[in-house]
Amino acid sequence: MYMKKYDTEGQIIIAVCDKEIIGKKFAEGELVLKLDEGFYRGDESSENDVKEALSCATIANLAGKRSIACAVDCGCIDPDTIIFIDGIPHAQMVRI
Repeated sequence: MYMKKYDTEGQIIIAVCDKEIIGKKFAEGELVLKLDEGFYRGDESSENDVKEALSCATIANLAGKRSIACAVDCGCIDPDTIIFIDGIPHAQMVRI
C-alpha cells in the first residue's frame, strides 16, 4: 500500500491506496474514482503503519481492498459506508 500524509491547517489528512491500482481510473455510471499518483503515492506502508496513521488522522481517503481492510480493522471505517466503483472499494473518513 502507498500512504501519504498531509498536515494542513490543523488537520491530518491520510491518503491510502493499494499499490496495484494507483494511477488508474475507475468509472461506474456517474461515479468516477481517479487514483491520482500525486495525491496517493507516498511511502510504501505496512498494515501497522496505516493503522497507526489512521488513528491520528482527522480526514482519510482510502481505495483498494487492503487499504479499506486496514481502516475497517482499526475501527476508522464502518463497513456499511464503503462504496464500490467498478468493483474497487473506496471510503472516506472525517473525525470531528
